[in-house]
Amino acid sequence: MDATALRRLIRDIPDFPKPGILFRDVTPLLLDPAALRAAVEAVAAPFRDARVDRVLGIESRGFPARPAVALHLGAGFGLVRKGGKLPWNTHRVEYTLEYGSDAVEMHTDAVEPASASSSSTT
Repeated sequence: MDATALRRLIRDIPDFPKPGILFRDVTPLLLDPAALRAAVEAVAAPFRDARVDRVLGIESRGFPARPAVALHLGAGFGLVRKGGKLPWNTHRVEYTLEYGSDAVEMHTDAVEPASASSSSTT
C-alpha cells in the first residue's frame, strides 16, 4: 500500500479542536489491518538497521501506532503524556502550539537501554 492510499484513510476535520485548526484523524487508517501494517512498516523502515532501544509515543500525536513500531524494531515503548498523567518520577518539557502551550512528561527511566530498565529491585 503506497503513501497515497494511506493518506486517503486519514480524515481531515477542519476547525477541531479550535477554529482555524485542521485535525488529521488517523482512526480510519488504524481500523484497516493492511493500512496499519503498511504505515507501521513505513515509519519503522528508516530505523531498521539502527540500534533502537526505545520508541517514544507522544499522547495524541501518532500515539496509537507507536507500540507497533517498537515491536517491529524489537524495541521497548516509552509513554510521553500530558503533564500530571504519569504516576512516577518524570521529566517535563513545555512547548508552544499554534493554539496555545502545553507540557508533556515521561518517566525518567523511559529512555534507559532496555536491559537497564527491565531489571527489577522489588
